[in-house]
Amino acid sequence: MAEFKVSYDPPKGRPLGTNTAFKIGSSILIPIFRLTMKRDWRGAEKLPKSGRVIVASNHLSYLDVLVLSDFLFTNGRAPRYLGKSGVFRVPIIGKILLAAGQIPVERETDDAKKAVDHAKILLEMGHLLGVYPEGTLTRDENLWPMIAKTGCARLALATDTQVIPIAQWGSQKILPRYTNRIHLFPRKTIEIRVGDPVDLSPWKGKHEDSQALIEATAAIMQALTVMLEDMRGEKRPEVIFDPHSSTLPRTGNFKKKARS
Repeated sequence: MAEFKVSYDPPKGRPLGTNTAFKIGSSILIPIFRLTMKRDWRGAEKLPKSGRVIVASNHLSYLDVLVLSDFLFTNGRAPRYLGKSGVFRVPIIGKILLAAGQIPVERETDDAKKAVDHAKILLEMGHLLGVYPEGTLTRDENLWPMIAKTGCARLALATDTQVIPIAQWGSQKILPRYTNRIHLFPRKTIEIRVGDPVDLSPWKGKHEDSQALIEATAAIMQALTVMLEDMRGEKRPEVIFDPHSSTLPRTGNFKKKARS
């Protein structure tokens, strides 16, 4: 984390939390999205207009972050994310992400804990923080949410911040997992549903209790899964994919690694 300088400016402007990098990016991307994607967005009224909040979402495609950011930005909040550090080292893109206030994470290392400290400060400043609790694209063959990491729950409980689940569906039809082939036409529909805040009161103050974190994480992922079941019109399998017990690599393109 030492090589990256994270901004701790409190949120300002409209949408709340916007800055020059957000304004430039949105002016380019949002018109493109409107031309190439149809929208089925519901529940935006459940988003707080101000104040700290964590939004937790399922992860289907590399496109998810841009789609969710479009939704949040259009509905009044410019989000902050924890993102894998490698992206921040890409010329130009990395500087834009840092300028937009995003947080690099050294995944699967001890330094990942430092990113949580940065996230806590951003929440204290009153930002909206976007989190993908699974930590990577789902490994489930049918794209159901996996058993997630406990970082989102730990952060929420440690800062007493509400978690709002936001389920997404459709981005994987445009940019499937671990491919660079974009399918823009015919236009695909991006579905987004915002749920009610997850009730984490049973685990309040237990951010150092490993069992409490597992249970709170399951509650967050259950809320996302229920919304996805409604969106997809089907039930998830009884057995939830567990990346901790799987032989697949925890991060990165597992399809490519399986072939090598």
